[in-house]
Amino acid sequence: MATLLELRRQTLQIFEAGIAAANPSDAVKRYLKANDDQLEILLDDGSTRTGHWSKIHLIAFGKAACAMTAAAQQIIPAPLLSATPIAVTNYENVTSIIGVDVIGAGHPLPDNAGLMASKQIIDQISHTQKDELVLVLVSGGGSALIPYPANGISLQEKIATTDLLLACGATINEINCVRKHLSQLKGGGLARLALPADVHALILSDVLGDDLSAVASGPTVPDNSTYADAVTLLKMKGIWDKIPVNVQSYLDQGRLGKRPETPKPNDDVFIKAANTLIGSNAISVTAMLKTAQKLGYETQLYSGHLCGEAREEAEKLAVYAKKINKPLALLAGGETTVTLHGDGLGGRNQEMALAFALAAGQHGLTGQWVFLSGGTDGRDGPTDAAGGLVDPNTLTRMITTGCDAIALLANNDSYHALKNSQDLLDTGATGTNVADLQVLLIHPNLGQNPF
Repeated sequence: MATLLELRRQTLQIFEAGIAAANPSDAVKRYLKANDDQLEILLDDGSTRTGHWSKIHLIAFGKAACAMTAAAQQIIPAPLLSATPIAVTNYENVTSIIGVDVIGAGHPLPDNAGLMASKQIIDQISHTQKDELVLVLVSGGGSALIPYPANGISLQEKIATTDLLLACGATINEINCVRKHLSQLKGGGLARLALPADVHALILSDVLGDDLSAVASGPTVPDNSTYADAVTLLKMKGIWDKIPVNVQSYLDQGRLGKRPETPKPNDDVFIKAANTLIGSNAISVTAMLKTAQKLGYETQLYSGHLCGEAREEAEKLAVYAKKINKPLALLAGGETTVTLHGDGLGGRNQEMALAFALAAGQHGLTGQWVFLSGGTDGRDGPTDAAGGLVDPNTLTRMITTGCDAIALLANNDSYHALKNSQDLLDTGATGTNVADLQVLLIHPNLGQNPF
């Protein structure tokens, strides 16, 4: 019979398999080939794209930017590379690459370093010619990393708006709807600025359902949302009157047709632009399923699109788990949200892990179990942890340290609760990002062996 210590090790092993499946370097190498000193790009349908380009401009942004750039640099024939490739990533993932300008910038809230990086990208792509290619390597986090506000909007105003959206529990698609209309690069803006060159993006998706227009706010992808959608969303979330007056005015002008819309699917901008999906949350979930099976578990996909409030989804999972009557690996992928009610520290994965531990106790989940919820990027919210890893003894460990788990959850302070019980999931920055993964290993009614 496996001990809780062994279950925790197995849970980590399954989670790590999901991260490995999203390895950005391997993904790039699967889709880029060099043939006769020309670059060939594999498309989603299995065909290839090659334009006999005279120059290739390499631009990358997102949490996997460094790994993706290093892989692409190895493949692209050196004489074709024009200027210095640019890779913009969050500070934790900065890795020096010979011959590449690697820039660290703020995430999840944009900062001035990201603004300067955006200006550098725009300066390079604005000088491209007809027979050239702008190869864009996109990964999760890119939206915050390359902030280039629309004319008349300051970076601080955009940060304030983003901060309010994050705090109100807006989904990634809702946040991106607003960000696209306050930016010159997002929502197809990069493809428009790169004209007359060809554009191709290799995209590592951190968005459920793999809507490419949502990954990094879709800088090379048509945008179906409008200024009117952004205004409606902000009012529906109750934050319209809280956002900067200048942002209100800008969006209202756009809604009235006084500002240019983001390029739509029928726009000529996209005649020369294409995109290839090279990695996703679904691929990582599949890898976890296979690993759990190799460990001898019967597996079940609980959800491939887990969303909603983290603490509510945690309770639903605990209730569901109580009905399980055999050893099982229950797996999920997704991206929950957190509506802030307090001023504590944590992220959606830590909140889900803490809420699951509490719900398991409240609903009488018996047997041995271990639950993990983690971000594939290794960073959950504004913390140094990837998420949480809890078991039946988690609450006891919290009580021993004088920790009130219920009060800390109410204050959105899951980080300190899990730190006290030594249940923080600490992977360090992983260099990739395909949203979140959840693992529940459960052995019903087998007792709770301490470790």
